Amino acid sequence: MTAFAEGQSAAHRLFTTIKRKPEIDPDDKTGRQLEDIKGDVELRDVYFSYPARPEQLIFDGFSLHVSSGTTMAIVGESGSGKSTVISLVERFYDPQAGEVLIDGINIKSLQLDSVRGKIGLVSQEPLLFMTSIKDNITYGKEGATIEEIKRAAELSNAANFIDKLPNGYDTMVGQRGAQLSGGQKQRIAIARAIIKNPKILLLDEATSALDVESERIVQEALNRIMVDRTTLVVAHRLTTVRNADCISVVQQGKIVEQGQDYILITHLLLI
Repeated sequence: MTAFAEGQSAAHRLFTTIKRKPEIDPDDKTGRQLEDIKGDVELRDVYFSYPARPEQLIFDGFSLHVSSGTTMAIVGESGSGKSTVISLVERFYDPQAGEVLIDGINIKSLQLDSVRGKIGLVSQEPLLFMTSIKDNITYGKEGATIEEIKRAAELSNAANFIDKLPNGYDTMVGQRGAQLSGGQKQRIAIARAIIKNPKILLLDEATSALDVESERIVQEALNRIMVDRTTLVVAHRLTTVRNADCISVVQQGKIVEQGQDYILITHLLLI
């Protein structure tokens, strides 16, 4: 009887999850399509708190503008709201008030697939699927050709180690990429993000979990793909933001300083 009761309880939770209609529906085809964009990104007077902690305000009138083709580094202590910027631009969440704009258009008025198709995301912990390297890269662009896959691998500094593998691009990565090192997994994730040639690139502490040598290789790849794209870099390490056009220091959900001078570098070093 205990087993039946536990199974019934588990089934109830499962069906509740299946029937739940998310506030941000990825299958919703209403809204404008983004055919082509310049890549201008702006958060305007944003107020936001996470659904699990509605009483804790993360952003209280937060504003940030990143001009097309430039790199903005966002630095600050843990919990200051750096990664929340990435989540809002990707529209994982909607703000309670204020606007998130791409080329001056509120992303709420755009089809979600259209928005995310123009954005590449590389996070701290790359998520790889239990399939081949080729398939993992192809998830970034449906119907990608082998030439496009190899070009993305070259840009991400992944081609050299892939070519040395016995099965090359058909090598299985294992569960969560267990057959690859941290640096190799991150380079596959970069290739997946870059294969669709996104106008906007989001880097959420993409090198923070790597050792020094892997970080150097991955950072070289990131520097290569950031050219001529609007890039938001969430970072703790100085090496990650050296080439940024502008540095924004975030504290308690607000930008306290912005620019590119030694004062900001000092803030970063003290984090």
